[in-house]
Amino acid sequence: MIIGVPKEIKTHENRVSLQPGGVLQLKRNGHEVLVEKGAGVGSGFTDEMYVERGATIVDDVEKIWQKADMIMKVKEPIAVEYPRMREGQIIFTYFHFAASEALTQAVIDSRCIAIAYETVEKADRSLPLLVPMSEVAGRMSAQEGAKYLEKATGGRGVLMGGIPGVPPANVIVLGGGIVGVNAAKIAAGMGAYTTILDISIPRLRYLDDVMPKNVRTLYSTEGAIRNLLPTTDLVIGAVLIPGAKAPNLISRDMLKLMRPGTVMVDVAIDQGGCFETSKPTTHDDPIYIIDNVVHYCVANMPGAVPYTSTLGLTNATLPYAVQIANKGWKQALNDDIELLKGLNIANGKIVYKDVAEAFGMEYTKLSEVL
Repeated sequence: MIIGVPKEIKTHENRVSLQPGGVLQLKRNGHEVLVEKGAGVGSGFTDEMYVERGATIVDDVEKIWQKADMIMKVKEPIAVEYPRMREGQIIFTYFHFAASEALTQAVIDSRCIAIAYETVEKADRSLPLLVPMSEVAGRMSAQEGAKYLEKATGGRGVLMGGIPGVPPANVIVLGGGIVGVNAAKIAAGMGAYTTILDISIPRLRYLDDVMPKNVRTLYSTEGAIRNLLPTTDLVIGAVLIPGAKAPNLISRDMLKLMRPGTVMVDVAIDQGGCFETSKPTTHDDPIYIIDNVVHYCVANMPGAVPYTSTLGLTNATLPYAVQIANKGWKQALNDDIELLKGLNIANGKIVYKDVAEAFGMEYTKLSEVL
């Protein structure tokens, strides 16, 4: 199989879908790897590193899309890439379809095979290809929140850890999953009073046992959130429903409960966001202010730390990519139930129910495309 690795073109997206060591593993399995010139530079991997591991460097990205049987990316295709997708071509990347009807329709129209990192799911319902980036985004959310609490960036002018005689910041984390736990770890590590809210009592019980003493747990209801907001300095939105649009947990009217300069970081923005006032931003222009509340909604947060992110992502995705390349997509999916759940759209048909429901589109059973 010919695997293509184009350079990511989303704003400030410096990650690459395959590090040089991954090329070597694919080559040893008998596959050809085409890497766009400069694709790995942002992550610290030169073209020479790829060539040493057996990749072919290609100047023209159009040739990669034309020749490759499987395209490996980090972020979903954007508008300029829509015409490059073609019938029968496998595209293995983060898609987050429920956040974009335009992308969903473009993939349907292309009749490509869309396997989404974010919906590959293990038997215990964990999401192995989302975990490494969720860990990065969760840890970054507290880091970025601390930055934007500074007065010069529009925040309240609060130091996360406080100082002797002055209390630290109050942080609430909505969601006790991978993102939420990592956000809470960093916020608490900086000294902030941190509250994790979730709707799973067993999860809260577990977190209560393992988190530091300055982290408390609370059952999540609208009333509980409203009670916390007047004294909160930083809100981190960390909720996820695999493959579906994130629920809005903070409505526009709730912004008025917050003090001027409060910061909200929406890590769920890739799935539509969990704040009513959320809209995607970029690393170039990461924040905006509504009702004196600072919103940070960068849709590719891990792109800011590409070296760490690329290594973490490749560690997780490569074993699945090798399966697809070795067996072909149909056989690989039939043999691996985890990978099967990653198939979202195939041959112009939506086969992931939550994506179809997000836009009221027709849903097709997996058995009809396999």
